[in-house]
Amino acid sequence: MTKGFGQLINQAKKMQENFQKLQKEMEDKVVEAQSGGGMVNCVINGRQELVSLTISNEVWEERDKEMIEDLIVAAINEGLEKSKEMWKEELAKITGGMQLPFGM
Repeated sequence: MTKGFGQLINQAKKMQENFQKLQKEMEDKVVEAQSGGGMVNCVINGRQELVSLTISNEVWEERDKEMIEDLIVAAINEGLEKSKEMWKEELAKITGGMQLPFGM
């Protein structure tokens, strides 16, 4: 085994260790998103799970089922997008900006 190949293996192991550490850290990180000017708010964690959903009383007064559903979907989608961006930023710290094959 050449010295360069050994260094590459060590770098890969270190990157894997850092990635595993990041996965654990991301469990505790959250992003918040909203729709309808704050009528629907959600919190998404780093595992891209919905943690909470808050709907203002103003929404219920409208009583338009389709509007409420659209606001909920919009807030959750925005939250998931923010969570993905948070992942990309954190991964860039580990990989030095190198794009990983699985598209994160």
